[in-house]
Order: sequence, then structure tokens, then C-alpha cells
Amino acid sequence: MAVFYEQAPAKLNLTLDVLGKRADGYHEMKMIMTSISLCDRLTLELEEGEGLSLRTNLGFLPLDERNLAAAAALALARETGAELGKLTIALEKQVPVCAGMAGGSSDAAAVLRCLNEALDLGLSGERLAEIGAGVGSDVPYCVLGGTALATGRGEEIAPLPPLPPCWVVLAKPGFPISTPELFARLDTQRVRCHPDTAGMVTALEAGDLRGVARRLFNVFEEVLPPRKRDRVKELKHLLLQHGALGASMSGTGPTVFGLFDEEEKAAQAHKALQDLCRDVFLCQSL
Repeated sequence: MAVFYEQAPAKLNLTLDVLGKRADGYHEMKMIMTSISLCDRLTLELEEGEGLSLRTNLGFLPLDERNLAAAAALALARETGAELGKLTIALEKQVPVCAGMAGGSSDAAAVLRCLNEALDLGLSGERLAEIGAGVGSDVPYCVLGGTALATGRGEEIAPLPPLPPCWVVLAKPGFPISTPELFARLDTQRVRCHPDTAGMVTALEAGDLRGVARRLFNVFEEVLPPRKRDRVKELKHLLLQHGALGASMSGTGPTVFGLFDEEEKAAQAHKALQDLCRDVFLCQSL
């Protein structure tokens, strides 16, 4: 039996813009994403035989193709003709689920990267991203990681300079958010403000953390149901009170994050948020 290990970093949206609904029913996206040190850990065991099995530390997660980690392995086999043999995927979740941080998509991307190495397939990152696009819209970005501009459905990836080194504090409120509902709200409501995507790119190119923090923006915040919008605002305000240079919601939420240039301030914010949310994390940019 051969054993391989891979990490699956969470992502944050530094900007998120929705440009409109496409003819294929998807929405045209424009967003800048970055990887952070909070990550899931995967162990892949390959041996002779047949069959795919999955185990996780969270009992409520599906253990079949509904789990994107398993779906990615099967997609890779279909697209390349690779023989998986008897494959066991052990998934240790640290990234909260349904949190707007692409935890499941990053797991799928980690499986693709790991199997590419384990099976000596020699596929490029771009080819793995193409396969990942069939698994989920965020998977291509997660395959490549780093800081990048994503357009189209999110599958068209253009690398950008990294987010300057900083500390990140994250808090996931204890309520769910329906992604289809938010897209439907965007389709029917006039969005007043959009992110300064070009300005964000300029700030990243200059290595200007404060410039990045000033331009954090997510259009989905405007169309949240009122109580949820108020809760997100409350968490952002607390982060800013404790010294965050900027704060925003990631993805379709509900996770809120702040960027800090001082570890001590980040630690204080992390402690304060623990009184308000169960899922609170202190991590760093990658």
C-alpha cells in the first residue's frame, strides 16, 4: 500500500462581483481570491484491488460521489483513463462546511493534485483545473491556489501577486445562507455598489496590504436577508474595532474575515469573536 498526503487550504474572496446571468443559466463572476493557512488534511491510500472509499472526521458528510473529494477522484479516472485501484481517502476537516471558503472544492482540488503525483500522470495544473471545472466552479481556482482573478463561472483563472503577509481572523455565524437564494436576490435587486477590482489588482501588484484591505468588497452582502446582513455587519464592526485594516464576507457567506498587520491585534480580535461565534479561527495569508 502507498500512502500520500495533501493539504487543502481554504480560500477567501478579497472581492466578489456578479456581472449578470448568462444564457446557460450560470452567472458571470469576477472575483479575486486568495489562499489562507486554515486547511483540511487528506490522506490517500492506494493499493491493489478495486473500489473507492471515503472516511471523514465529520459524521454528517456524505461518503459517496456527493462528496467533492470522491467526485474528483472519479472525474480524474474518467477523463484520463487512470486506474485508481483500491483507493481510500481519509479527510480531516478543519475548514467549516457551507462557509463561503470553498472547503469542499479545495478537498476536490487536493485529491486531483495528489492522484496526479501518486499515479505519475504528469498532468499540468491547467489540465487538472479543466478536470476540476466539471466537479465544481471553485475547483479550478483551488487546484492552482495562491491569489488569482477568477472570471466566467469562476473557472477562468489568472494568477496575481500574492496577498502581502498578514494575519487573518475568521468567524462563521451560526446560521445557513442559501446560495441559490442570494443569486435570485441579485437577479431581482439593483446592486448599488461593486468592488474596485482593478484597484485591488493594483494594490496587490504594489504589495500594499492597506490598499488591499480598503478594497475588500462582496456584492452578496447587499442582498443578504436583513437579520443576517445585520449580523455580518456586527462581526465586521467588531473586527475593525480590534484593529483590522479591512473586513468582508467570503463567498456567499456567512463567514466574515478581517485582515491584520499585527499578530497581537489579530489575537485580541480572535478572542473577542469567540464570545459571539462557535467557529472562529486565527490564521495567516499564504
